[in-house]
Amino acid sequence: MKERVWRPSWPCALATTLSVLRKGGADPTFRVDADGTVWRGIRTPEGTASLRLRARPHDGEVHASAWGAGAEWCLEAVPAMLGADDDPTGFAPTHPVLADAHRRRPHWRVCRTGLVMEALVPAVIEQKVTGQESLAGFRRLVYRFGERAPGAGADRGLWVQPAAETVRMIPSWDWLRLPVDPARSRTVVRAAQVAPAVERTATLPADEVDRRLRSLPGVGVWTSAEVRFRAHGDADAVSFGDYHVAADVGWALTGEPVDDDGLAELLEPYRPHRYRVQRLIELSGLSRPRRGPRASPRTHLPV
Repeated sequence: MKERVWRPSWPCALATTLSVLRKGGADPTFRVDADGTVWRGIRTPEGTASLRLRARPHDGEVHASAWGAGAEWCLEAVPAMLGADDDPTGFAPTHPVLADAHRRRPHWRVCRTGLVMEALVPAVIEQKVTGQESLAGFRRLVYRFGERAPGAGADRGLWVQPAAETVRMIPSWDWLRLPVDPARSRTVVRAAQVAPAVERTATLPADEVDRRLRSLPGVGVWTSAEVRFRAHGDADAVSFGDYHVAADVGWALTGEPVDDDGLAELLEPYRPHRYRVQRLIELSGLSRPRRGPRASPRTHLPV
């Protein structure tokens, strides 16, 4: 085990900041203890790792412990992961809903993991399907082709996503059994084939990251944004094309759902903090009233 004590310059909202990385309550790569301790199973450039994070708000500290070949890499990445690179300067919303959301979560920051494939694979699996189907597909991918996290993470039931080399070799029939349809599985496999180039975008400017991600077949504006605000810490990445985001943001700010054009117009004054608006509304639980039955997962794919 390797350890680190980090003292952020603000009261770090550990659980809130990292919550965007969790893929549902049963995510095998992300666990939360009853006392708020966060566990993550991570595949780093140096190997797999288990990372345990504990906030000590009264001491102004975050205690990090890590196991595995990637332990040192994880400990070095903790500040960026918890929002140290995020700069909220200039974000002072006057809209009463946003101002209240910001007041309630003044210490939330945009995380930056620096791990692009880690964010890209689940984002592609989430494309154009129900949340229930996408979360199940990601979970089965990890259990079937991933590996147990090292050290204490294994005892906590933690897993790590499969390596790009493994993803490239998954046959089409196994993707269907997850179930992930051919359109999405082809996109994941193509990205895995150029994984080193994908990972190199971690240090590039936001516009260039977006251009390179969207040059991958099957990766559009929505998927690019979902990756950028997790892996790259892009506070201006908006999930245009999402089934809920435009309607929910519109309802929260105007009382009426809007489409993507309306969302772009509403968020334009908040550049370069447009994702900050989106996430604060999500964290506040503000969403348009749902009417009618929920969409059911598709049944024509094998289980």
